[in-house]
Amino acid sequence: MLNQLIKQAAADVAAPSRRGFLKGAGGALVLGAMLPRTGFASEAAAPKVVGPADPRPQAFIRIAADDTVTVLVKHLDKGQGIMTGLTTIVAEELDADWAQMRGAFAPADGALYANHFFGIQGTGGSTAVANSWDELRMAGAAARAMLVATAAARWSVPASPVTVEQGVVRHAASNRSARFGELAEDAAKLPVPQNVALKDAKDYKLIGNPSLHRLDHVSKTDGTAIFAMDIRRPGQVTAVLARSPRFGGTVKSVDAAAAKQVPGVLEVLTLPMGVAVVARNTWAAMKGREALTVEWDDAKAEMRGTEEMLADYRKLADQPGNVATDTGDAAKALAGAAKVVEAEFVFPYLAHAPMEPLNATVELTPDGGCTIWAGSQFQGVEQKVAAGILGCKPEQVVINTVWAGGSFGRRATPDADYIAEAVTIAKAYGGKAPVHLVWTREDDIRGGRYRPLFLHKVKAGLDASGTLVAWRQSIVGQSFMIGTLFEGFMVKNGVDATSVEGSSDMAYTVPNLHVDLHSPPSPVTTLWWRSVGHTHTAYAKEVMIDELAAAAGKDPVAFRLEMLKDHPRLQGVLKLAAEKAGWGQPLPKGKGRGIAVHESFSSFVAHVAEVSVDEQGRVTIDRVVCAVDCGQVVNPNIVEAQVSGGTGWAIGHALRDEITLTGGLVDQSNFDAYQPLRNSEMPPIEVHILPSTARPTGVGEPGVPTAAPAVANAVFAATGKRLHHLPFTRSGMV
Repeated sequence: MLNQLIKQAAADVAAPSRRGFLKGAGGALVLGAMLPRTGFASEAAAPKVVGPADPRPQAFIRIAADDTVTVLVKHLDKGQGIMTGLTTIVAEELDADWAQMRGAFAPADGALYANHFFGIQGTGGSTAVANSWDELRMAGAAARAMLVATAAARWSVPASPVTVEQGVVRHAASNRSARFGELAEDAAKLPVPQNVALKDAKDYKLIGNPSLHRLDHVSKTDGTAIFAMDIRRPGQVTAVLARSPRFGGTVKSVDAAAAKQVPGVLEVLTLPMGVAVVARNTWAAMKGREALTVEWDDAKAEMRGTEEMLADYRKLADQPGNVATDTGDAAKALAGAAKVVEAEFVFPYLAHAPMEPLNATVELTPDGGCTIWAGSQFQGVEQKVAAGILGCKPEQVVINTVWAGGSFGRRATPDADYIAEAVTIAKAYGGKAPVHLVWTREDDIRGGRYRPLFLHKVKAGLDASGTLVAWRQSIVGQSFMIGTLFEGFMVKNGVDATSVEGSSDMAYTVPNLHVDLHSPPSPVTTLWWRSVGHTHTAYAKEVMIDELAAAAGKDPVAFRLEMLKDHPRLQGVLKLAAEKAGWGQPLPKGKGRGIAVHESFSSFVAHVAEVSVDEQGRVTIDRVVCAVDCGQVVNPNIVEAQVSGGTGWAIGHALRDEITLTGGLVDQSNFDAYQPLRNSEMPPIEVHILPSTARPTGVGEPGVPTAAPAVANAVFAATGKRLHHLPFTRSGMV
């Protein structure tokens, strides 16, 4: 998604405003960088700077009298380490001591804190470090220069010999020194330098340092970190919402008499999105909801089951779709190919299922606005949606972003769905008390916003020498961009870029390539899911490539390297993963080794998996080796954690997870039927990082796409069985 979004928006980078200011308050130095209000910066065009081209101090750095340095982080940290990573960037240029660094979530302010790739404040697409890299380095360097200038003036010495190291400003010749906190208030009064010198990578002390502890490791261990579910406001009430059990269903009638008799229930509200039960606590709200009698109108609801939907998808796949890529003449090349390999791939609906279910607290304010506490991922959307519901201005909606217990894309919706629900309930309740909307696990699993159901039909041909000469692929699946504010630049000629990314821009050399797409509508609500379209396109591509290598009688690694001659970074991770995994070394009977490589979010990842398969078809993943090239690494421990987590995420879903429908009703409801990978099932994972001085790119999502196909290819190596229908249980594996 990110690659396509950036490429399509690259030409419209707006000239940023020259506004900027330095504000000192309470003995604190407050620094930051102004963001362009509109437009996008393009990594595709390899810009020298993403975002503003000069430091614009405003809101990113606060240096207090006690020497603590707090970095305001504009992105949501939902476990991926953004707070630590972005703070490190500032600390490096500031020459601060890591012990004095702190992080805090920035307020919702689209003018100051927009994501350069989105044009609004928001987190997603593995963009946090990529879009903040330049602005935070410049902010840190500007702060350092101002502290040095203040010290030099105070000591009546030139600035050039004044040094900064581990949070202390020194002038060696006069044996003088000062802490940041002693200089901050005066430094805040200086003009901001418009040009600052940034460090060379060889001089980094904190960036790339594996010894730095995460800023959140203590608070998340001792329970002091505040998540959205922890928010308690004076007089707060809890609400749960009864939603239609079928997607697209609406309320026809409600009998709330029994619900109102449940102790603790305060009110029952019939709303456009369902029936809200407001109570003194969560348990009472849930019991009140159970007591409701609701008749639903299914006139516009999805009534099909999964198999019926797939039957419709197969019919579409046999018809011409909207063309995503068409180079050469795939049909002619296939007709003349020496060998042709065909496969149908099925990818189920998948839930995000973050460990902290969706929830938000809304408190209406006297000015007609509101204050929201949430693990807010798309503040720029949520402010506008809330303002629209309340009939106020976006700036009257204050969003306090707090820690989120996971997301995987679920908290970032184009229509701010759960935030909209919370604000609507608070408004309907009349502002009598702050309202905490809580989704239960069952609400979460059955509530949609799934990774879409997809079907791929792939047909590829080899010439007599075993060279890939043709590839034809038909993809069928719902679009979650159509009908949203992203449609204008993400859907072109009927093709949703997020549905075909990784296929339409395939890196392998294929002279005759045709990819088309059908995007059938359905009331089932869908959304991006960790690594978006790459979750299915990389799997189909990499499993198919292995089948072609087998048909050509070639080693899977050598076959890939041959077709990646123009992609040295993909070759680099492929070679490293193969080397570290001992590719080519013999394995005992019943064991297999498989490989996969892919680019997503401008990062390059290869996985090698080793598996054992017993006579009953039970798959045990014995070892996984991963190589990653994500540019300049800010924190190698976080990269390793994210790639390892993405690997486990992908494998767990591939093994057994799916959301299925019967008669339009979701079959799964909790972790008994929709099972995340258990800790006991997590294989040993090695992560090897290629050194790089290129711009930092994404790491939160790129660990996902290649993990499952590597396992599938390992199963093939062990058994000769291909796994085309996910989860693996659908292909006869257990």
